[in-house]
Amino acid sequence: MNSSLWNCLILLSSFVYASFAANPRTPIDVPFGRNYVPTWAYDHIKYLNGGSEILLNLDKSTGTGFQSKGSYLFGHFSMYIRMVAGDSAGTVTAFYLSSQTAEHDEIDFEFLGNRTGQPYILQTNVFTGGKGDREQRIYLWFDPTKAYHRYSVLWNMFQIVFFVDDIPIRVFKNINQLGVKYPFSQPMKIYNSLWNADDWATRGGLEKTDWSKAPFIASYKGFHIDGCEASVNAKFCDTQGKRWWDQPEFHDLDVAQWQRLRWVRQKYTIYNYCNDRKRYPQVPQECTRDRDI
Repeated sequence: MNSSLWNCLILLSSFVYASFAANPRTPIDVPFGRNYVPTWAYDHIKYLNGGSEILLNLDKSTGTGFQSKGSYLFGHFSMYIRMVAGDSAGTVTAFYLSSQTAEHDEIDFEFLGNRTGQPYILQTNVFTGGKGDREQRIYLWFDPTKAYHRYSVLWNMFQIVFFVDDIPIRVFKNINQLGVKYPFSQPMKIYNSLWNADDWATRGGLEKTDWSKAPFIASYKGFHIDGCEASVNAKFCDTQGKRWWDQPEFHDLDVAQWQRLRWVRQKYTIYNYCNDRKRYPQVPQECTRDRDI
């Protein structure tokens, strides 16, 4: 078969597959109180526009945070966030899912502040059965302090996908059959927080929080949750297999999404545990399946 014909067949198959896959549904804006409650330091949360937007405040006394009212087993979870502006070194703005057991599962977005003029670092991590140490770090291709951007997680039986707006920045596939644990039996709550972590967050703790710049403020909106709510002891979702995120078009990324993910990895990745031979002399199994190497 000549090369031009082969290329045409590849292109055609790409179009067919791309039409089969889909982007997650766009979330609907709802007030904070519909799905969330404050977790700690209630007086450090400010409500705007009838609760459709909130501000988290961090000062020398405390940070603050909030969590979902329910626990969820699979779904699409998103938040619009505008990061702390100016000198944010030492601060961490977080959006993550976590179960409540000792051998917990967790899916993390952590935004690491920096000195004025230096870019934010977005760190992602996945814990399964209490094991984490799967950090990946990227620079964002925009200034996250200037406007709201949507950060979301698609989680089903087949994959976990981290999105920034509609661009996938990381995927974690279910390869439980190969001995890599996957989160499928522990419902998770959704947590958001702003806190001081200047012992590690910026340049490994070399850059400390400048409290003369306090209070530090992160803004949140878009409090929609699209997930299967479950009791904390549930081992499966009652509607498993029937929700939109369970359908075949969400079992894998499509061709265009894989290309966007490759673009992020090539241009913006600054650390990937899959390539860290000091920590992992042998490449973790999921790294090959997730196309991280």
